[in-house]
Amino acid sequence: MVEQHGAGPRQAEEAQRRKVGVVAFLVGLVAGLAFFAFFPGLPHVIDWGAILVSLGVGGVARWAAQSRTAQRTRKTQRM
Repeated sequence: MVEQHGAGPRQAEEAQRRKVGVVAFLVGLVAGLAFFAFFPGLPHVIDWGAILVSLGVGGVARWAAQSRTAQRTRKTQRM
């Protein structure tokens, strides 16, 4: 059986991408909910539609942050 001693650079990059993804998702989710809660002209209630849209915004933010992190990683590896 093969044992791994310590985290390799690939595992460290993956952990960082996961962490960035979680933070970006939470920021997108909160931003979406805040938009629906405080934007003038909208009813100041959070309904299921606002929750679903906020989850979508969080997902898009997570995707964008992870792709940006992967792009930076590939760029630094080429240099």
